[in-house]
Amino acid sequence: MSANPNFVMTGPARRVWMPRFLRGRPALVCGGALLIVLVIIAIASPWLTASAQAISPLNRLRPPSANLWFGADQLGRDIYARTLQGARVSLVVGVSVALLSAFIGLVLGVVCGFYRRIDMVVMRFMDALMAIPSILLAIALTTLVRGGMLLVIVAITVPQIPNVVRLVRSVVLTLRSQPYVIAAIAAGTRQPLIMVRHIVPNALSPLIVQATYVCASAILTEAGLSFIGAGVPPEVPSWGNIIAGARSYFQIAPWAIFFPGIGLALTVLAVNLLGDGLRDSLDPRASRRL
Repeated sequence: MSANPNFVMTGPARRVWMPRFLRGRPALVCGGALLIVLVIIAIASPWLTASAQAISPLNRLRPPSANLWFGADQLGRDIYARTLQGARVSLVVGVSVALLSAFIGLVLGVVCGFYRRIDMVVMRFMDALMAIPSILLAIALTTLVRGGMLLVIVAITVPQIPNVVRLVRSVVLTLRSQPYVIAAIAAGTRQPLIMVRHIVPNALSPLIVQATYVCASAILTEAGLSFIGAGVPPEVPSWGNIIAGARSYFQIAPWAIFFPGIGLALTVLAVNLLGDGLRDSLDPRASRRL
């Protein structure tokens, strides 16, 4: 039986090679693929590069070459090794902040949407947090209590919680008026069971999309904090402190800033593309149009 060049897969075979939720979703495909590559690079960076802290005065501010792919910084350290290992810090901080803020925001948002007395107290506190610029609040927290990466994660998470709480609360208030929730209340179902069975599953879609944007914002915030010296310790390679250390040598060694800057931009772009793709895929109205 000869092969047909015009053969097009249908049925189960087509679903394997082209899942339906990926059709017409270039942002989701590109963002997900790029993010997977960055995660693999971050995980494998200790085996792909030499030590990021090794100082070589002979290589000081040496441009990119066959031995130093991204060049060397002002102390002769390999920028390629520091850039790849800096990806681990950014991804760990971004994912951790997204998960923490999503979990806390989900719990507080669901509770506020169901209990009006708690809602009045919690939402006024959220409004107070939102009145303070997030970067200033993060700087204040890291300055008052200096610590490591854990403190940086907490300091970035706190300003992100109000946005997530407000989002989940608005979804819960909408879901409370749905017929199936009203029927469950009329049947005498306990409120905690209604939250777990009917509210939380329907609030996960917008929460997942919001978490991707929180992740991108956290990566940028961590880079900004490290740039001004309020982020991770200097001995930990981070895109922010790599750029900060090389800013005085920008005119004679632009590669010391260019490569970590490209890594930061690509990571934020990948996360934002993934968030846009998930938003379109999880939107029922967009799904019906396809």
